Amino acid sequence: MSKSIAGFSKLSKSKKIDWIVDTYFSNGETAKNVLKQYWNSDEKLQQLHDEFIENTITNYYLPLGVAPNFLINNRMYTIPMAIEESSVVAAASKAAKFWLDRGGFKTKVISTTKIGQVHFSFLGDFKKLEAFFNHIKPKLYSDSENITKNMTKRGGGIVSIELRNKTTDIPNYYQLHVSFETLDAMGANFINSCLEQFAKTLKSEALDYKVFSENERQIDIIMSILSNYVPNCLVRAEVSCKVEELAESNGISGDAFAKKFVQAVNIAEVEPYRAVTHNKGVMNGIDAVILATGNDFRAVEAGVHAYAARNGQYSSLTHAKIENGIFKFWTEIPLALGTVGGLTGLHPLVKLALEMLHNPSAKELMEIVAVAGLAQNFAALRSLTTTGIQQGHMKMHLMNILNQFEATKDEKQTLTTYFKDQTVSHNAVIEALNKLRQNIEK
Repeated sequence: MSKSIAGFSKLSKSKKIDWIVDTYFSNGETAKNVLKQYWNSDEKLQQLHDEFIENTITNYYLPLGVAPNFLINNRMYTIPMAIEESSVVAAASKAAKFWLDRGGFKTKVISTTKIGQVHFSFLGDFKKLEAFFNHIKPKLYSDSENITKNMTKRGGGIVSIELRNKTTDIPNYYQLHVSFETLDAMGANFINSCLEQFAKTLKSEALDYKVFSENERQIDIIMSILSNYVPNCLVRAEVSCKVEELAESNGISGDAFAKKFVQAVNIAEVEPYRAVTHNKGVMNGIDAVILATGNDFRAVEAGVHAYAARNGQYSSLTHAKIENGIFKFWTEIPLALGTVGGLTGLHPLVKLALEMLHNPSAKELMEIVAVAGLAQNFAALRSLTTTGIQQGHMKMHLMNILNQFEATKDEKQTLTTYFKDQTVSHNAVIEALNKLRQNIEK
Protein backbone atom coordinates (compact mmCIF):
# COMPACT_ATOMS: atom_id res chain seq x y z
CA MET A 1 0.00 0.00 0.00
CA SER A 2 1.27 3.50 -0.92
CA LYS A 3 2.30 5.80 1.90
CA SER A 4 3.02 9.48 2.28
CA ILE A 5 6.47 10.83 3.07
CA ALA A 6 7.64 14.06 4.68
CA GLY A 7 10.78 15.88 3.53
CA PHE A 8 11.16 13.86 0.32
CA SER A 9 12.86 16.71 -1.57
CA LYS A 10 15.56 16.89 1.12
CA LEU A 11 16.60 13.26 0.64
CA SER A 12 19.63 12.36 -1.44
CA LYS A 13 19.01 10.98 -4.93
CA SER A 14 19.83 7.43 -3.81
CA LYS A 15 17.51 7.72 -0.80
CA LYS A 16 14.70 8.99 -3.02
CA ILE A 17 15.14 5.96 -5.26
CA ASP A 18 15.24 3.58 -2.29
CA TRP A 19 11.91 4.94 -1.05
CA ILE A 20 10.34 4.79 -4.52
CA VAL A 21 11.36 1.18 -5.20
CA ASP A 22 10.49 0.00 -1.69
CA THR A 23 7.05 1.62 -1.88
CA TYR A 24 5.92 0.87 -5.43
CA PHE A 25 7.79 -2.11 -6.92
CA SER A 26 7.58 -5.81 -6.14
CA ASN A 27 11.05 -6.30 -7.61
CA GLY A 28 12.89 -3.26 -6.30
CA GLU A 29 16.30 -4.33 -7.59
CA THR A 30 15.03 -4.59 -11.17
CA ALA A 31 13.34 -1.19 -10.92
CA LYS A 32 16.49 0.35 -9.50
CA ASN A 33 18.58 -1.10 -12.33
CA VAL A 34 16.22 0.33 -14.95
CA LEU A 35 16.45 3.77 -13.38
CA LYS A 36 20.23 3.65 -13.12
CA GLN A 37 20.84 2.40 -16.65
CA TYR A 38 19.62 5.77 -17.96
CA TRP A 39 22.06 7.76 -15.83
CA ASN A 40 24.84 9.43 -17.74
CA SER A 41 28.30 8.05 -16.99
CA ASP A 42 29.67 11.60 -17.09
CA GLU A 43 28.97 12.74 -13.51
CA LYS A 44 29.14 16.43 -14.38
CA LEU A 45 26.62 16.02 -17.19
CA GLN A 46 24.35 13.93 -14.97
CA GLN A 47 24.47 16.58 -12.25
CA LEU A 48 23.45 19.19 -14.84
CA HIS A 49 20.37 17.11 -15.72
CA ASP A 50 19.61 16.44 -12.06
CA GLU A 51 19.48 20.16 -11.38
CA PHE A 52 17.07 21.06 -14.20
CA ILE A 53 14.12 20.07 -11.97
CA GLU A 54 13.44 18.90 -8.42
CA ASN A 55 13.32 15.27 -7.24
CA THR A 56 15.19 13.91 -10.29
CA ILE A 57 15.71 10.15 -10.14
CA THR A 58 16.85 9.42 -13.71
CA ASN A 59 16.80 10.68 -17.30
CA TYR A 60 13.92 10.05 -19.69
CA TYR A 61 15.17 9.60 -23.23
CA LEU A 62 13.46 10.67 -26.44
CA PRO A 63 14.96 9.99 -29.87
CA LEU A 64 16.62 13.02 -31.48
CA GLY A 65 16.30 12.69 -35.23
CA VAL A 66 16.95 15.02 -38.14
CA ALA A 67 14.94 15.94 -41.21
CA PRO A 68 17.22 17.13 -44.05
CA ASN A 69 16.59 19.00 -47.31
CA PHE A 70 14.54 21.91 -45.99
CA LEU A 71 14.93 24.92 -48.28
CA ILE A 72 13.69 27.94 -46.30
CA ASN A 73 13.97 31.38 -47.87
CA ASN A 74 16.62 29.96 -50.24
CA ARG A 75 18.78 28.60 -47.40
CA MET A 76 19.25 24.89 -46.73
CA TYR A 77 18.47 23.43 -43.31
CA THR A 78 18.58 20.09 -41.60
CA ILE A 79 16.01 20.33 -38.82
CA PRO A 80 16.54 18.51 -35.47
CA MET A 81 13.41 16.86 -34.04
CA ALA A 82 12.97 15.25 -30.61
CA ILE A 83 9.93 12.99 -30.69
CA GLU A 84 8.89 9.40 -30.02
CA GLU A 85 6.06 9.04 -32.56
CA SER A 86 6.71 6.79 -35.55
CA SER A 87 6.72 8.41 -39.00
CA VAL A 88 6.96 12.07 -37.90
CA VAL A 89 10.60 12.61 -38.90
CA ALA A 90 10.15 10.53 -42.05
CA ALA A 91 7.07 12.53 -43.04
CA ALA A 92 8.82 15.86 -42.47
CA SER A 93 11.79 14.69 -44.52
CA LYS A 94 9.53 13.54 -47.33
CA ALA A 95 7.70 16.88 -47.41
CA ALA A 96 11.01 18.77 -47.39
CA LYS A 97 12.25 16.77 -50.38
CA PHE A 98 8.95 17.28 -52.22
CA TRP A 99 9.11 21.07 -51.88
CA LEU A 100 12.87 21.29 -52.43
CA ASP A 101 12.25 20.87 -56.17
CA ARG A 102 9.34 23.33 -56.13
CA GLY A 103 10.94 26.45 -54.68
CA GLY A 104 11.05 25.45 -51.03
CA PHE A 105 9.35 27.19 -48.12
CA LYS A 106 8.90 30.95 -47.81
CA THR A 107 8.51 32.54 -44.40
CA LYS A 108 7.95 35.93 -42.82
CA VAL A 109 7.77 37.06 -39.20
CA ILE A 110 4.73 39.32 -38.99
CA SER A 111 5.13 40.51 -35.39
CA THR A 112 6.97 39.56 -32.18
CA THR A 113 5.02 41.30 -29.39
CA LYS A 114 4.39 39.36 -26.18
CA ILE A 115 1.88 40.09 -23.44
CA GLY A 116 1.88 40.20 -19.65
CA GLN A 117 -0.83 41.29 -17.22
CA VAL A 118 -1.24 42.58 -13.69
CA HIS A 119 -4.66 41.46 -12.45
CA PHE A 120 -6.16 43.49 -9.60
CA SER A 121 -9.36 44.50 -7.81
CA PHE A 122 -10.39 48.12 -7.26
CA LEU A 123 -13.41 49.23 -5.26
CA GLY A 124 -14.25 52.65 -6.60
CA ASP A 125 -14.89 54.98 -9.52
CA PHE A 126 -13.27 53.85 -12.79
CA LYS A 127 -12.72 57.43 -13.97
CA LYS A 128 -10.67 58.11 -10.84
CA LEU A 129 -8.71 54.89 -11.44
CA GLU A 130 -8.09 55.93 -15.04
CA ALA A 131 -6.80 59.35 -13.92
CA PHE A 132 -4.58 57.63 -11.35
CA PHE A 133 -3.17 55.28 -13.99
CA ASN A 134 -2.30 58.16 -16.31
CA HIS A 135 -0.68 59.94 -13.35
CA ILE A 136 1.59 57.01 -12.40
CA LYS A 137 2.28 55.66 -15.89
CA PRO A 138 5.71 57.38 -16.17
CA LYS A 139 6.64 55.94 -12.77
CA LEU A 140 5.69 52.43 -13.92
CA TYR A 141 8.37 52.80 -16.57
CA SER A 142 10.96 54.47 -14.35
CA ASP A 143 10.53 52.04 -11.44
CA SER A 144 11.27 49.10 -13.76
CA GLU A 145 14.35 50.61 -15.44
CA ASN A 146 16.73 48.46 -13.42
CA ILE A 147 15.02 45.41 -14.97
CA THR A 148 14.60 46.75 -18.51
CA LYS A 149 17.83 48.68 -19.13
CA ASN A 150 19.80 45.80 -20.69
CA MET A 151 16.86 44.68 -22.82
CA THR A 152 16.26 48.29 -23.90
CA LYS A 153 19.92 48.67 -24.93
CA ARG A 154 19.48 45.70 -27.28
CA GLY A 155 16.34 47.22 -28.82
CA GLY A 156 13.65 45.52 -26.75
CA GLY A 157 11.73 46.31 -23.60
CA ILE A 158 8.26 47.54 -22.71
CA VAL A 159 6.20 48.45 -25.77
CA SER A 160 3.04 49.72 -24.06
CA ILE A 161 1.07 49.66 -20.80
CA GLU A 162 -2.73 49.85 -20.86
CA LEU A 163 -5.37 49.94 -18.15
CA ARG A 164 -8.27 47.62 -18.99
CA ASN A 165 -11.70 47.64 -17.36
CA LYS A 166 -12.93 44.05 -17.01
CA THR A 167 -15.80 44.71 -14.61
CA THR A 168 -18.40 43.45 -17.08
CA ASP A 169 -16.79 40.02 -16.71
CA ILE A 170 -16.02 40.07 -12.97
CA PRO A 171 -17.07 42.78 -10.49
CA ASN A 172 -14.23 45.17 -9.51
CA TYR A 173 -11.75 43.40 -11.82
CA TYR A 174 -9.17 45.45 -13.74
CA GLN A 175 -5.82 44.75 -15.33
CA LEU A 176 -2.66 46.35 -16.57
CA HIS A 177 -2.22 44.87 -20.04
CA VAL A 178 1.43 45.19 -21.03
CA SER A 179 3.14 44.53 -24.38
CA PHE A 180 6.80 43.54 -24.52
CA GLU A 181 9.55 42.98 -27.08
CA THR A 182 12.08 40.43 -25.80
CA LEU A 183 14.24 39.91 -28.92
CA ASP A 184 16.09 36.55 -28.88
CA ALA A 185 14.90 35.62 -25.38
CA MET A 186 11.56 33.93 -24.83
CA GLY A 187 11.41 36.48 -22.02
CA ALA A 188 9.23 34.83 -19.38
CA ASN A 189 11.45 35.81 -16.43
CA PHE A 190 11.97 39.32 -17.82
CA ILE A 191 8.25 39.87 -18.33
CA ASN A 192 7.25 38.47 -14.95
CA SER A 193 9.87 40.59 -13.15
CA CYS A 194 8.55 43.73 -14.85
CA LEU A 195 4.95 42.85 -14.00
CA GLU A 196 5.72 42.26 -10.34
CA GLN A 197 7.43 45.66 -10.19
CA PHE A 198 4.38 47.28 -11.82
CA ALA A 199 2.18 45.65 -9.17
CA LYS A 200 4.34 47.06 -6.37
CA THR A 201 4.26 50.55 -7.88
CA LEU A 202 0.52 50.38 -8.49
CA LYS A 203 -0.21 49.36 -4.92
CA SER A 204 2.20 51.75 -3.19
CA GLU A 205 1.28 54.79 -5.29
CA ALA A 206 -2.42 54.22 -4.64
CA LEU A 207 -1.82 54.61 -0.90
CA ASP A 208 -0.59 58.19 -1.44
CA TYR A 209 -3.02 59.26 -4.18
CA LYS A 210 -5.04 62.00 -2.54
CA VAL A 211 -7.95 61.88 -5.00
CA PHE A 212 -8.80 58.36 -3.83
CA SER A 213 -11.03 57.68 -0.87
CA GLU A 214 -9.60 55.51 1.88
CA ASN A 215 -11.37 52.49 0.39
CA GLU A 216 -10.08 53.21 -3.12
CA ARG A 217 -6.46 53.38 -1.91
CA GLN A 218 -6.53 49.68 -1.02
CA ILE A 219 -5.84 48.18 -4.46
CA ASP A 220 -5.76 44.39 -4.17
CA ILE A 221 -3.19 42.74 -6.45
CA ILE A 222 -4.48 39.29 -7.45
CA MET A 223 -1.54 38.14 -9.58
CA SER A 224 1.10 39.30 -12.05
CA ILE A 225 1.98 36.91 -14.88
CA LEU A 226 2.87 36.72 -18.56
CA SER A 227 0.37 35.31 -21.04
CA ASN A 228 1.15 32.34 -23.26
CA TYR A 229 -1.51 33.59 -25.67
CA VAL A 230 0.61 35.52 -28.18
CA PRO A 231 -1.56 36.40 -31.20
CA ASN A 232 0.79 39.30 -31.93
CA CYS A 233 3.90 37.10 -31.97
CA LEU A 234 3.08 35.75 -35.39
CA VAL A 235 4.95 34.01 -38.22
CA ARG A 236 3.79 32.97 -41.70
CA ALA A 237 5.12 29.97 -43.62
CA GLU A 238 3.96 28.94 -47.08
CA VAL A 239 4.62 26.83 -50.15
CA SER A 240 3.29 27.23 -53.66
CA CYS A 241 3.70 25.75 -57.12
CA LYS A 242 1.83 25.25 -60.37
CA VAL A 243 -1.03 22.77 -59.98
CA GLU A 244 0.43 20.44 -62.59
CA GLU A 245 3.61 20.08 -60.50
CA LEU A 246 1.58 18.24 -57.86
CA ALA A 247 1.01 15.16 -60.02
CA GLU A 248 1.60 11.95 -58.06
CA SER A 249 3.63 9.00 -59.32
CA ASN A 250 0.63 6.70 -58.80
CA GLY A 251 -1.27 8.41 -61.59
CA ILE A 252 -3.18 11.06 -59.66
CA SER A 253 -3.14 14.29 -61.66
CA GLY A 254 -1.96 17.54 -60.13
CA ASP A 255 -5.40 19.06 -60.56
CA ALA A 256 -7.13 16.15 -58.81
CA PHE A 257 -4.59 16.16 -55.98
CA ALA A 258 -4.83 19.94 -55.45
CA LYS A 259 -8.64 19.98 -55.37
CA LYS A 260 -8.87 17.10 -52.93
CA PHE A 261 -6.14 18.60 -50.75
CA VAL A 262 -7.93 21.96 -50.58
CA GLN A 263 -11.19 20.16 -49.70
CA ALA A 264 -9.43 18.39 -46.84
CA VAL A 265 -8.15 21.69 -45.47
CA ASN A 266 -11.58 23.29 -45.89
CA ILE A 267 -13.11 20.49 -43.79
CA ALA A 268 -10.61 21.19 -41.00
CA GLU A 269 -11.54 24.89 -41.18
CA VAL A 270 -15.22 24.21 -40.41
CA GLU A 271 -15.31 20.89 -38.51
CA PRO A 272 -13.77 21.00 -35.00
CA TYR A 273 -13.60 17.20 -34.68
CA ARG A 274 -11.38 17.11 -37.76
CA ALA A 275 -9.56 20.35 -36.88
CA VAL A 276 -8.20 18.97 -33.60
CA THR A 277 -6.59 15.97 -35.31
CA HIS A 278 -5.49 18.13 -38.24
CA ASN A 279 -3.77 20.58 -35.88
CA LYS A 280 -2.27 17.76 -33.83
CA GLY A 281 -0.43 16.85 -37.02
CA VAL A 282 0.87 20.41 -37.32
CA MET A 283 2.04 20.25 -33.71
CA ASN A 284 3.86 16.94 -34.35
CA GLY A 285 6.35 18.96 -36.35
CA ILE A 286 6.34 22.05 -34.17
CA ASP A 287 6.69 20.32 -30.79
CA ALA A 288 9.54 18.13 -32.02
CA VAL A 289 11.64 21.16 -32.97
CA ILE A 290 10.58 23.09 -29.85
CA LEU A 291 11.85 20.21 -27.68
CA ALA A 292 15.07 19.83 -29.65
CA THR A 293 15.85 23.54 -29.27
CA GLY A 294 15.11 23.72 -25.53
CA ASN A 295 11.93 25.78 -25.74
CA ASP A 296 8.66 25.39 -23.82
CA PHE A 297 6.35 23.21 -25.90
CA ARG A 298 3.52 23.42 -23.32
CA ALA A 299 3.43 27.20 -23.65
CA VAL A 300 3.51 26.96 -27.42
CA GLU A 301 0.74 24.33 -27.47
CA ALA A 302 -1.53 26.40 -25.21
CA GLY A 303 -1.00 29.57 -27.24
CA VAL A 304 -1.42 27.87 -30.61
CA HIS A 305 -4.65 26.11 -29.70
CA ALA A 306 -6.10 29.30 -28.21
CA TYR A 307 -5.24 31.03 -31.49
CA ALA A 308 -6.99 28.26 -33.44
CA ALA A 309 -10.19 29.09 -31.52
CA ARG A 310 -9.82 32.89 -31.65
CA ASN A 311 -12.91 33.35 -33.85
CA GLY A 312 -15.23 31.46 -31.52
CA GLN A 313 -14.83 27.98 -33.03
CA TYR A 314 -11.77 25.76 -33.07
CA SER A 315 -10.43 25.66 -36.62
CA SER A 316 -7.52 24.68 -38.85
CA LEU A 317 -4.11 26.26 -38.37
CA THR A 318 -3.32 25.76 -42.07
CA HIS A 319 -5.05 26.99 -45.21
CA ALA A 320 -4.95 26.13 -48.91
CA LYS A 321 -6.30 27.47 -52.17
CA ILE A 322 -5.96 27.22 -55.94
CA GLU A 323 -5.69 30.58 -57.69
CA ASN A 324 -4.88 31.16 -61.36
CA GLY A 325 -3.46 27.66 -61.69
CA ILE A 326 -1.24 28.05 -58.61
CA PHE A 327 -1.60 25.84 -55.52
CA LYS A 328 -0.88 27.65 -52.25
CA PHE A 329 -0.62 26.13 -48.77
CA TRP A 330 0.22 28.24 -45.73
CA THR A 331 -0.03 28.84 -42.01
CA GLU A 332 0.05 31.89 -39.79
CA ILE A 333 0.87 30.74 -36.30
CA PRO A 334 1.80 32.36 -32.96
CA LEU A 335 5.19 31.25 -31.61
CA ALA A 336 6.95 32.84 -28.63
CA LEU A 337 10.44 31.33 -28.78
CA GLY A 338 13.93 32.04 -27.52
CA THR A 339 17.47 31.22 -28.58
CA VAL A 340 19.13 32.61 -25.45
CA GLY A 341 18.39 31.86 -21.80
CA GLY A 342 16.78 28.81 -20.25
CA LEU A 343 17.96 25.43 -21.54
CA THR A 344 19.38 26.99 -24.71
CA GLY A 345 22.61 27.81 -22.89
CA LEU A 346 22.68 24.74 -20.63
CA HIS A 347 21.66 21.54 -22.41
CA PRO A 348 24.51 20.23 -24.62
CA LEU A 349 22.12 18.75 -27.21
CA VAL A 350 20.16 21.99 -27.40
CA LYS A 351 23.39 23.84 -28.16
CA LEU A 352 24.14 21.35 -30.95
CA ALA A 353 20.60 21.62 -32.32
CA LEU A 354 20.82 25.41 -32.50
CA GLU A 355 24.25 25.25 -34.14
CA MET A 356 22.83 22.78 -36.68
CA LEU A 357 20.23 25.44 -37.49
CA HIS A 358 22.99 28.04 -38.13
CA ASN A 359 22.55 29.57 -34.63
CA PRO A 360 19.27 31.29 -35.49
CA SER A 361 17.83 34.42 -33.95
CA ALA A 362 14.45 34.01 -32.23
CA LYS A 363 12.75 35.28 -35.40
CA GLU A 364 14.62 32.78 -37.57
CA LEU A 365 13.71 29.97 -35.18
CA MET A 366 10.05 31.02 -35.40
CA GLU A 367 10.30 30.61 -39.17
CA ILE A 368 11.99 27.20 -38.98
CA VAL A 369 9.47 25.87 -36.45
CA ALA A 370 6.51 27.11 -38.49
CA VAL A 371 7.95 25.38 -41.56
CA ALA A 372 8.28 22.11 -39.64
CA GLY A 373 4.59 22.32 -38.71
CA LEU A 374 3.51 23.14 -42.26
CA ALA A 375 5.65 20.33 -43.71
CA GLN A 376 4.24 17.81 -41.25
CA ASN A 377 0.68 18.82 -42.09
CA PHE A 378 1.36 18.67 -45.81
CA ALA A 379 2.77 15.17 -45.50
CA ALA A 380 -0.22 14.00 -43.45
CA LEU A 381 -2.80 15.49 -45.84
CA ARG A 382 -0.92 14.15 -48.86
CA SER A 383 -1.16 10.65 -47.40
CA LEU A 384 -4.76 11.03 -46.26
CA THR A 385 -5.99 12.19 -49.66
CA THR A 386 -4.02 9.64 -51.69
CA THR A 387 -2.85 6.35 -50.15
CA GLY A 388 -4.37 6.73 -46.68
CA ILE A 389 -2.50 7.54 -43.48
CA GLN A 390 -1.96 4.01 -42.22
CA GLN A 391 0.19 2.71 -45.04
CA GLY A 392 3.15 4.97 -44.25
CA HIS A 393 2.54 5.23 -40.52
CA MET A 394 2.30 1.49 -39.91
CA LYS A 395 5.40 0.77 -41.95
CA MET A 396 7.27 3.12 -39.61
CA HIS A 397 5.54 1.51 -36.63
CA LEU A 398 6.68 -1.96 -37.77
CA MET A 399 9.95 -1.72 -35.84
CA ASN A 400 8.12 -0.81 -32.63
CA ILE A 401 5.97 -3.93 -32.92
CA LEU A 402 9.00 -6.12 -33.63
CA ASN A 403 10.84 -4.65 -30.63
CA GLN A 404 7.81 -5.25 -28.45
CA PHE A 405 8.06 -8.97 -29.24
CA GLU A 406 11.87 -8.99 -28.92
CA ALA A 407 12.58 -9.83 -32.55
CA THR A 408 16.19 -10.64 -33.34
CA LYS A 409 18.28 -8.70 -35.85
CA ASP A 410 17.74 -11.40 -38.51
CA GLU A 411 13.99 -11.52 -37.83
CA LYS A 412 13.76 -7.74 -38.20
CA GLN A 413 15.63 -7.84 -41.49
CA THR A 414 13.45 -10.65 -42.88
CA LEU A 415 10.16 -9.05 -41.83
CA THR A 416 11.13 -5.56 -42.95
CA THR A 417 11.72 -6.99 -46.41
CA TYR A 418 8.48 -8.99 -46.28
CA PHE A 419 6.32 -5.98 -45.33
CA LYS A 420 7.67 -3.73 -48.06
CA ASP A 421 4.73 -4.77 -50.24
CA GLN A 422 2.36 -6.02 -47.53
CA THR A 423 -0.15 -4.18 -45.35
CA VAL A 424 1.26 -3.66 -41.87
CA SER A 425 -1.04 -4.28 -38.93
CA HIS A 426 -0.36 -5.42 -35.38
CA ASN A 427 -1.93 -8.83 -35.99
CA ALA A 428 -0.23 -9.28 -39.36
CA VAL A 429 3.19 -8.62 -37.85
CA ILE A 430 2.61 -11.05 -34.96
CA GLU A 431 1.39 -13.76 -37.37
CA ALA A 432 4.38 -13.27 -39.66
CA LEU A 433 6.81 -13.30 -36.73
CA ASN A 434 5.28 -16.47 -35.26
CA LYS A 435 5.32 -18.18 -38.64
CA LEU A 436 8.96 -17.22 -39.16
CA ARG A 437 9.92 -18.62 -35.77
CA GLN A 438 7.98 -21.84 -36.35
CA ASN A 439 9.76 -22.38 -39.69
CA ILE A 440 13.13 -21.86 -38.05
CA GLU A 441 12.30 -24.40 -35.33
CA LYS A 442 11.38 -26.98 -37.97
